[in-house]
Amino acid sequence: MWINIIALIIALAGIIGCFLPVIPGPPLSWLSLLLLYFFGNGEMSLKFLLIWLGITIVVTILDYTVPAHFTRLTGGSKAAGRGSLVGLIAGLIFFPPWGMIAGAFLGALLAEVLINRTAVADSIKPALGSFAGFLCGTFLKLVASGVMFWYMFKFWN
Repeated sequence: MWINIIALIIALAGIIGCFLPVIPGPPLSWLSLLLLYFFGNGEMSLKFLLIWLGITIVVTILDYTVPAHFTRLTGGSKAAGRGSLVGLIAGLIFFPPWGMIAGAFLGALLAEVLINRTAVADSIKPALGSFAGFLCGTFLKLVASGVMFWYMFKFWN
């Protein structure tokens, strides 16, 4: 029973981590499955657990690479990708939860303008690309963590 409660808390932290960049969402969600694998009722197979480990690794890697890829696709620089992350964190601290969405966009825009000395009009497209990449990465993490959350209940004792 205690393992189930701990797994639930970890899985909820995994869902929250999909939105907060300082918490590793999908790895925590996978950890809840791992706990149930070792201490649950034995219905979960090792193959299932390893497949979800692979999905977790891929989603985590994509979360870091997709925003930069979207930024480059729209003509942005590495600075815009980093600015998006800094803006997201600042927005999260000062104006949660909507601040992280606006912060991702504004951080990328300001990085393009201030660091790369790009005109504001030319910086909007890369800022939108960085923002779209952030949303795509968040969506991927949320889907993976949400499905693992569902499976956690499926294998619940």
